[in-house]
This record gives sequence, structure tokens and C-alpha cells, in this order.
Amino acid sequence: MAGRLEGKVALITGAASGIGRGTVDLFVREGARVIAADIQDDRGARIEEEYSGKARYVRCDVSDEAAIAAAVDAASRHFGRLDCLFNNAGTGGANDAADGVSAQNFDQVMHLHVLAAMLGMKYAVPLMRKSGGGSIITTASVAGLRAGYGPLLYSTAKGAIIHMTHVAAAQLAASSIRVNCICPGLIATNIFASSLGVPSQLAETRIDAIAEASRASQPIQRGGRPRDIAEAALYLASDGSDWVTGQAITVDGGLTLGPQGMEQLSAFAPIVQALGVDQEALAAAAAGQSSPAADR
Repeated sequence: MAGRLEGKVALITGAASGIGRGTVDLFVREGARVIAADIQDDRGARIEEEYSGKARYVRCDVSDEAAIAAAVDAASRHFGRLDCLFNNAGTGGANDAADGVSAQNFDQVMHLHVLAAMLGMKYAVPLMRKSGGGSIITTASVAGLRAGYGPLLYSTAKGAIIHMTHVAAAQLAASSIRVNCICPGLIATNIFASSLGVPSQLAETRIDAIAEASRASQPIQRGGRPRDIAEAALYLASDGSDWVTGQAITVDGGLTLGPQGMEQLSAFAPIVQALGVDQEALAAAAAGQSSPAADR
């Protein structure tokens, strides 16, 4: 049985670890040939060894326009076409507060996340048009949808990606090029630890701990994994989504539904106390049960 991406060629940035590597693995299993773009040469070499003939590693610093152009060109040279671009590379970025933003940090974060994705589109679109269309996917974030899920600059960049997706989708639809983004929730990768200054190699050893620690953070109580985002990218890259464009698809285990149970009700605690509702009734309400008083 043919895979869902049989015959397709994909370029994935940030491909050597985390969400990118999980997507490389899934795309190859589903029949795609992949250009894996990253700056981690040792990991890139392992991708080529593991998927000989099906994946090629290209060194690509997405803050360098020429490197992005070369990565797109590699898809044409090695595989003759490009059907999917997954703009995935990124980091947590600077932790500047609203009253302490530096122009340098702003430029770095916007360049890495927003401009790099725009430049990816710039060079991918002509090649996709030659193939009759394609799919452009960008990693956004729940931080681009709601406050409180990331630093100011990172969150602003991800919000810009979401709107960029809307505008580009409208412009490119006539060329049969679909543009969508994915908004991950708490995904167990080394980005959390790395953003706190933990060395990358040590951060890699803490991924299982991150997944376990985040279980209770959303209604679906398991830690998010790169494969959860890879599955969404697979859908968007495949012909199964050929009527889907301009969408920001949230994959977060329900995180953005808001706090649940007692945490949800804690915001109303002063009102509850003013109404004279006892703690037993409050706990029952949080558990979705009727209170003893209500039963009577």
C-alpha cells in the first residue's frame, strides 16, 4: 500500500532534532523524499545514513537568505521538484519584557521566525508552481494565539506567522499552493530547557522528564511529543488536505481550552466565598459532580 506522500518531495527546516526530526521520520515512512535542512551536521549525516537515497541533509542557517535559497535548490537538484515546504526551524528566543525590549533581540527573533518563513516561501513557490502546486506549512505556537504561553518576542513572532499564513494563503490559492501553520502546545523537545540556558546535550536527556512533567498541564493528560506535530504536518502535506488553506491548526492536547477543575474555579474563589458556598460543593463542581445540597 502506497504511503500518503508517495512521489512527493519535502523540504523541512530544523530537521535534525525535535519536531523536525520526527517529521522527517514520518514523511519518509509515508513515501516522501526529504531535504533535511539544519545546522547540526552530525545529526544531519545520521539522517542521510539512515535514509539513504530518501533523504539528503543540507546545512542551512535560516537566518541566511542564500542558505534558504540553496536548500530549495537542493530539492530541485536531488529530487527534481518540491511539493512541501515545512518552515520549522526556530528557538525560544530572548526573554525581554515589554518595558525592556532591545532592537537587536527584536530583529533576531523576527528574522529567525517570520522572515525566514517568508524567504522559504519566496524560493519554494516558483518550484511548486512548476509542479502544479504544493503545500507550505510553518510552525507557529499556542503562544501566538494566547498570552501567557511564551516570551513576548517569541509570542509576537508566532502571532505574525499566523497572520502571514492567512495572507499568503489568499495570494497563492490560484496557483494551487496551500499555506497553513501548526500551533503546538507543550511538546517535549529540548527547546524548553535550552531557552533556560541548559546545554543542548543535557537538555536532550531531559525530554522524557519534560513530557512527564507536562502531563497535567492540559485536559489530555499525556505529554506532547514531536510525532503529534508530525502527524498534523503529514495531513497538511498530503492530498487529503487539498481543500484546506489559511488555517492555524492547534495541536495542544486541549491546553488552550483553559484551566480545568479546581484551577479553573480558583479564579472565582472570592465570589464563591461571598455567596457562602462551602468547599465540599466547590470540589464537587470541579469534579463535574452535583453537590450534596443540589441532590437534595
